[in-house]
Amino acid sequence: MALQQEFETQGNILFRYRSHIPLILIPFALIVIYYALQTQPDWFSNEDLTILEVAAIVICMLGLFIRIYTVGHTPKNTSGRNTAEGQVADVLNTTGIYSTVRHPLYLGNFFMWLGIAFLTANAWFVVAFVFAYWVYYERIMYAEEQFLTRKFGNQYTEWASKTPAFIPSFSKFNGSQLSFSWKKVLKKEKNGLFAVFLVIYLMNCWVAYLTTGAYYSIKSWSLWAMAISGVLYFVLKMFKSYTKVFDEDGR
Repeated sequence: MALQQEFETQGNILFRYRSHIPLILIPFALIVIYYALQTQPDWFSNEDLTILEVAAIVICMLGLFIRIYTVGHTPKNTSGRNTAEGQVADVLNTTGIYSTVRHPLYLGNFFMWLGIAFLTANAWFVVAFVFAYWVYYERIMYAEEQFLTRKFGNQYTEWASKTPAFIPSFSKFNGSQLSFSWKKVLKKEKNGLFAVFLVIYLMNCWVAYLTTGAYYSIKSWSLWAMAISGVLYFVLKMFKSYTKVFDEDGR
């Protein structure tokens, strides 16, 4: 198989499972935290909110903001999860954040996972994560761009030729053609906040277990953050499943 076809095949497989494969990061992060506690315990605390956690939360929220801004300005059947049915694109997004970068959702994902990687307090782990993320998403982006090239032809290639793939060029910003939709954001991005605080709390539990033998974290802020975001997630999920509150024509 030619390398070009191999990249696209790999990218399509990774695209299908792109919401789950990055979870492999978590067990490796737990192992790194175990060793980090032996050499630099001052970075971790069983009670207080640490500088490390503040930095991680800020980075994760940046990634979530990018995803929210992107999804809120896009029409139906673009910039969604589309995991089961594969690649979906009824129209080509070229305005708003898409005028500055071709893959803003993957950029958002990067920052959300980068924040989690920061919780290990290990620079080498962060570097390894950045490298692995690039290799992983490079194939997904390649497969996605092959699909869009075949579907939109010159319209896509002309836009792609002047728009960076991953590092935004804000000087190229052109306002979105669609107004921002909170309904679409709440419908599509309801799990992001919960996922962030769930992982942070589980990592706090791991630190508590390694240092005190307890199976839970006594950090009330992380417990409350996980609980509140979790309740919000399940409420929004129920609304999505059993009502039409979030339905909008074309969104």
